[in-house]
Amino acid sequence: MTRAMNREGVVKTYDRWAPVYDLVFGPVFEKARRAAIGACEAVGGRVLEVGVGTGISLPYYSQRCRIVGVDISAAMLEVAHQRVAALHLTNVEQLVLMDVQSLAFDDASFDVVTAQYVVNTVPDPETALDEFMRVLKPGGELIVVNRVGAEKGARRKVEELLEPVVERLGWRSDFPWARFENWMSANGSVMLAERRPLPPLGHFALLRFRKQAAASQSARDLVTAA
Repeated sequence: MTRAMNREGVVKTYDRWAPVYDLVFGPVFEKARRAAIGACEAVGGRVLEVGVGTGISLPYYSQRCRIVGVDISAAMLEVAHQRVAALHLTNVEQLVLMDVQSLAFDDASFDVVTAQYVVNTVPDPETALDEFMRVLKPGGELIVVNRVGAEKGARRKVEELLEPVVERLGWRSDFPWARFENWMSANGSVMLAERRPLPPLGHFALLRFRKQAAASQSARDLVTAA
């Protein structure tokens, strides 16, 4: 059973990570980060990067994308602001302190939402996923890079044992694919477009979820076109 995570605890954890995050996690997640940005670039337009952290991924975006970044850690965002200024990243519209479980944006504000190593770090992942889809335009994509836990076997047992340890580091080890499946089943507008294993060791995955237009809206569009 996945342990409950505490919001204040998550904030404190990532504030502590801020000075060394790039050094510790930059090289390890480099290929996965580039894969996520590539998926965002394929859609283009206005991109919301939730859990933008230190802004380590921001230099990878081209001018094809206009970026808004949000994070719950003020210390992480301070590093991101410094990066944007130092590299003159003019396609970054704003960086905002914000809880990804309660986004202060209007519905259908973004062409792409990307969450890299975020979903299994928040207290209520399903609420966060719902928020990501809410601010996404119909036809847009949610690009997720996330730990996908084992469903059974020895690896799952190990993940369960490690859960209290990794929670103190700021994330969940035990996060099975069934949680994504159940979330999609509860949201009729969500379609899985791709599930791709990523390094290191395939324990992470690139997930592309597409937001479909409501059936009634699609019907109205067809009538208008006719």
